[in-house]
Amino acid sequence: MGAVTHDPALQQETEVWFVRHGLPWFVPREREAARAALRPRRLVPLIVLVLVVGAAVAVALALLLDEASVAPAAVTLVLALAGLWYGVTAVRARPIVTWAVGHTMTSLRLLLPMVARALPLLLVFVTFLFINAEVWQLASHLDGGVLWLTVLLFAAMAVLFLMVRLPEELDSSDHKLDETRIRDSLRGTPLEARADDVVAASGPVLAQDSRIGGFERANLVLVLVVAQVSQVLLLSGAVFVFFLVFGGISMQESVAAAWVGSDTHHVSWLPNVSVELVQVAVFLSAFSGLYFTVVVVTDETYREQFFTSVMDELDRALGVRAAYLSLPR
Repeated sequence: MGAVTHDPALQQETEVWFVRHGLPWFVPREREAARAALRPRRLVPLIVLVLVVGAAVAVALALLLDEASVAPAAVTLVLALAGLWYGVTAVRARPIVTWAVGHTMTSLRLLLPMVARALPLLLVFVTFLFINAEVWQLASHLDGGVLWLTVLLFAAMAVLFLMVRLPEELDSSDHKLDETRIRDSLRGTPLEARADDVVAASGPVLAQDSRIGGFERANLVLVLVVAQVSQVLLLSGAVFVFFLVFGGISMQESVAAAWVGSDTHHVSWLPNVSVELVQVAVFLSAFSGLYFTVVVVTDETYREQFFTSVMDELDRALGVRAAYLSLPR
């Protein structure tokens, strides 16, 4: 068994594999670019600029619509869009989002049975809120800006919960590497043809503490977060459609008017659907997304089914990383 020789082409192919599988920060040059993009001297001026632009947009919309409540919503929207743009460009997070969303879409055949199991139980709980007069009074009196902020609050709570809990999932997998796992991980990768030599050379890497940190760990957490958020968005969208259909069929105009305390306003391009019904459906679908996020992470059955495929990919990535680090530079 020969030693691994320096092979720039093999190293580059492996780095391309990392990027294609949503792990750009496993590549040194991508990691350094992301680190540079997050340095205060670059980040602080950009944040100030975005805040100024957001404030200008907020004031303009508030004056144009004569509604002050749109101002906070406009600022948060500008900040969110700017952060997303900066993340997928300067911070090199685009492969993370692309892979995680693509993995969710390609796993729909596995996801749909799970949603079919989870959705009825969720709807049993949330439907009691839908037929509650207080919920209609609350949601229907939220104007566009306040309703948007409410949805963002639910979303922020869900993401914060994921950012706290998902690293615990990594702790159970990123320290169990051995030569057998590395060899299995290299199947279907650029390193497969030289698996014997690479695995033999990975001994010093395995001798070290194989727990990862810094940007590489953040990369794995972000993959899990984006994948989970994609799944929750699908479920929230299903809940939203259900309540539009259910409300359009069952909710009488006189009942809705009595609950909201005024006449309802119809959506012209949707039959039997009122603006108030849309607001209630948006409010409950956002709440359902938060509720389902907590359930998926804390319930053993749901967590196993939702996380198994993604965690298998991450385990594979850790094996390829160990082999990649053993390559001569």
